[in-house]
Amino acid sequence: MTEIDLTGVFPAMTTPFHPDGSIDFETLRADARRLADAGVDGLVPVGSTGESATLSHDEHVEVVEAVVGAVADRDVPVIAGSGSNSTREAVNLSRRSADVGADGLLLISPYYNKPEQAGLVEHFRAVADEVDLPQIVYNVPSRTGRNIEPDTAVTLAAHENVAGYKAASGDVGQISEVIERTRGESFSVLSGDDGMTLPILSTGGHGVISVAANVEPRRMSRLVHAALDGDYATARELHHELGPLFRALFVETNPIPVKEAMAMRGHAPADLRPPLTRLTEANAAELEAVLDELAGTPDADAAADGGRRDGGSGA
Repeated sequence: MTEIDLTGVFPAMTTPFHPDGSIDFETLRADARRLADAGVDGLVPVGSTGESATLSHDEHVEVVEAVVGAVADRDVPVIAGSGSNSTREAVNLSRRSADVGADGLLLISPYYNKPEQAGLVEHFRAVADEVDLPQIVYNVPSRTGRNIEPDTAVTLAAHENVAGYKAASGDVGQISEVIERTRGESFSVLSGDDGMTLPILSTGGHGVISVAANVEPRRMSRLVHAALDGDYATARELHHELGPLFRALFVETNPIPVKEAMAMRGHAPADLRPPLTRLTEANAAELEAVLDELAGTPDADAAADGGRRDGGSGA
């Protein structure tokens, strides 16, 4: 297995669409390069933020291939979302993602069918046995209806291809236990919730798969790497500075707010695939106020954006 460094900031990329619902590959490639040039540590296309639930399997692979190609000349690993509630589909998507150049995989736990912990172990092991890439197990019970318990995470960590755990349970005690029990192993625990990043780093976490980094990649990188370097004064300051953004980006279902924010910053269209709908006017006004406040602070990522808000297509 080729090893990658799962430490730092990994934006959970959005998938830009044209008004007719087709994928805007030109904007997707430009966005991948923008994030890479901002100094993030890796890219994560076609996760929940990338609206993977409404992409066909072919589109899924095409997005991964486009992102890989866009940053081929940059030292930035691409970690493809390739999970499913079907083990067979997860294996197939993972193989296809590997074939188009993904450096690693992000595997959401099976959703809706709610397997028991033994079923979760068998599911993730099946993918890890079949695809020789570093893999991150993704725990987000608010979406899947099933928690990956610490014993299960620790069991999976023993597999040579299971390299990390994306923690979005909201339970710091549980996440801390996973960190505690996998210390000394080649295993990364990454926050899956921007607002929990600093607490998770303080217990020994390794970074974040971040929604906010789509909007503020440099500032998120400064926060995480300050904490990793032991500079918690700087990390706390950035955590509080970004707190309003963390909250605003989840005022409605992700990725509705972040796509609106990216349109406001001029990065990508705000178009979503149904059944997701555009951010309400009231919430959009609050989000814009948060972005304006951040733009007026030092090292703002908006400084080079020329910020705009047309709310429509094209970037």
